Amino acid sequence: MFRTLLLLALMVFAASASAQQAEPLKVGTVNRPPFSMAADADPTGFSIDLWSGLAERMGRSSDFVIFDSFSDMLAAAETGQVDAAIANISITAERELTLDFSQPIFSAGLQVLIHDDGTGSTSVWKILLSKDILIAVGLAFGLLLGGGMLMWHFERGRQPYFDLAPREALFPAFWWALNLVVNGGFEERMPRSPAGRFFGVLLVISSLFIVSVFVAKITSVMTVEAINTSIGGLNDLYGKRVGTVERSTAADFLDRREMRYEGYGDPATMLTEFAEGELDALVYDAPILAYYANNEGDGTTRLAGPIFLRESYGIALPSGSDLAEEINQALLHMREDGSYDVIYRNWFGDADR
Repeated sequence: MFRTLLLLALMVFAASASAQQAEPLKVGTVNRPPFSMAADADPTGFSIDLWSGLAERMGRSSDFVIFDSFSDMLAAAETGQVDAAIANISITAERELTLDFSQPIFSAGLQVLIHDDGTGSTSVWKILLSKDILIAVGLAFGLLLGGGMLMWHFERGRQPYFDLAPREALFPAFWWALNLVVNGGFEERMPRSPAGRFFGVLLVISSLFIVSVFVAKITSVMTVEAINTSIGGLNDLYGKRVGTVERSTAADFLDRREMRYEGYGDPATMLTEFAEGELDALVYDAPILAYYANNEGDGTTRLAGPIFLRESYGIALPSGSDLAEEINQALLHMREDGSYDVIYRNWFGDADR
């Protein structure tokens, strides 16, 4: 009798376990290119391809549940509404309090994304065409023309070069003054009148001062422009318009650095604001920023500085989930047989890990 009851109990347990094994796993994700591009019911991306490989090795079927926000996805994993959640989920001490995680599936970190004018630095043409420089150039032309015409007035009738009508003398007078300032003038066209000689000496001496001021002005404008616009890394972000995703590891990092930033609900909105020029720089997950810089932002954006605050992504599971060991075993097999590397190269090329 006892054997019969034990056999029945084992059969019920086996049937129950078989039913659970056959039931598709619910896997939460959210739109985070290139890890998960979940704009429709058939998501793609690195994390999606990786999960498909894991599920195949576990012998499990699964259905993806697409969430509108990152926090909703994590909340669903925490409460058991989904069996697992996968995207670019950083493994942190705070999240470990309410969730379990698989072994790391990706090594990443934070990085800075800035606008790029095509030169990698402040545009020279932008500086040369600035208001201050144009005013300085205009004054220089005016002084040369005015000085040349004044010399024409003093020397007219004393040497053939200046013996021209006023309108015809405009360019020769300007050319004479320009050569006097740049080359010291023409020996054969040395002023002959006392007033012309005095003015010529005065023009040469004053030109040294004018040229020095002009060069100093250009240098000053270029230096100020470079200081105001150049962002070489994280330490250059103070005083700039910085954006990140709120409640992310990047936001926590900026809070600890006491750096002001604009928080957004999702990366898509943040990247749109950045593309429209509302932000000077972004601080966020390095792989996502790199993917944007190499695709939508190609030629107009670039990464500034090295990756910092290294972190690992993992698959989030409800606390105490029985799936952790299965997933870790499958992940190890994928790393050992090279299938993980194939998926990685498909989405990130030969980039360093």
